[in-house]
Amino acid sequence: MPRQYIVDDPVKQKFLLNRETLVSPSVLSEEMTKIFAKCWIYVGHASELKKPNDFLTRKVAGRPVIFNRDMKGDINCFLNTCRHRGALVCTEREGNRRAFRCVYHGWAYRNDGALGNVPGAEAYKGEFDKSQLGLKRPARFESYRDFWFLNLSAEGPSLRDYLGRATDYIDLVLDQSPSGQMEIFSGTQEYDVSANWKLMVENSVDDYHLPSTHSTWLDYMANSGVVMAKPKDGMVLPTHGRAVDLGNGHFTTDNINFRGRPVAAWIPIYGESAKPEMEEIRAELVARLGPARAGRVADTNRNLIIFPNLVINDGSAVTVRTFYPDGPAKMHVTAWALGPVEESAAARARRLDAFLTFYGPGGFATPDDVEALELVQQGLANWQDDSWSEMSRGMGREEDQLNSDEHHLRIFWRRWNQMMESA
Repeated sequence: MPRQYIVDDPVKQKFLLNRETLVSPSVLSEEMTKIFAKCWIYVGHASELKKPNDFLTRKVAGRPVIFNRDMKGDINCFLNTCRHRGALVCTEREGNRRAFRCVYHGWAYRNDGALGNVPGAEAYKGEFDKSQLGLKRPARFESYRDFWFLNLSAEGPSLRDYLGRATDYIDLVLDQSPSGQMEIFSGTQEYDVSANWKLMVENSVDDYHLPSTHSTWLDYMANSGVVMAKPKDGMVLPTHGRAVDLGNGHFTTDNINFRGRPVAAWIPIYGESAKPEMEEIRAELVARLGPARAGRVADTNRNLIIFPNLVINDGSAVTVRTFYPDGPAKMHVTAWALGPVEESAAARARRLDAFLTFYGPGGFATPDDVEALELVQQGLANWQDDSWSEMSRGMGREEDQLNSDEHHLRIFWRRWNQMMESA
């Protein structure tokens, strides 16, 4: 009899999650086959490869890959595996190279993937054909507005169709730039969390936890002069926020800002000297986008999930975050800051300060979140005797689903369950 992962009963307004999904090695094995091997998975941003021959190596969907710009300036993704005996062909994290050479037997590959030098090639006879032994590529590799994704499966929708309505929210992020061009800042945040990777999906969009988990940050904001209005009846946060289903397992929060936005929503933390420039930035937004769209860019924030494991946090700053399982009770998290290419040094400094104050292993939020997730994972040791997590908050709500409801968490788990039940 197949395992039941969720109980989803709209009549009784009940949604339960089987905690085995968060502890089981066999579930993780299925996820690698049914989810990570079939979905579009984020690789990197074009701005990370500024010059021809630039490269980065990273793990994507559990696979070591090379993300590079070749001699012609084209962006590629290769499996970082020698075609001879399977060793990594590039062990550096980043750099600028025209070729990659395997240290084991010396096979060398051009940075367009073609196999170049093979020591002692004359000893290979028969059907040995160098032209067929270049670095392997993932089945598909496509981009949306400089965000590059791979897919290990040749089947299924294009990236654009897969993203669907999520592109509307990506576009809102990119509208911060007058040219629509954003760039990843130099520097990467990396850390491990002793918790199941799916808990990070939940945490990234779960505004219900903000007052309890992040009370220190809220106190810091209030003590810095940021207006923190008392939440209205039925709300957890000072301003209204929604949870929005974007299809294909993607979803977002869509919140009226209360915590400042470096793009154009001033708060006292930024200092009086920042006001004139931020007023100029807002005026440019209004002139370019119109008052309504400019208001969306400047005065609302969102945490966007691209199923299964990409988060774009557009709040105190813009953060691009991925996380991959390293076992059922451990994940590796990587995060980058993103901003407009045109912004001034002062605007960039405000954005980075906001990024580091809230996000990352040294910020107000992330250490609290990591501790909470690890406590969850520790508590899940009792899963066999206490088997179900309660996730029904907000079910049956007729008006907008709130960011503090669990509607968006259920969106993820329904899509996850659908894929796990597939053949």
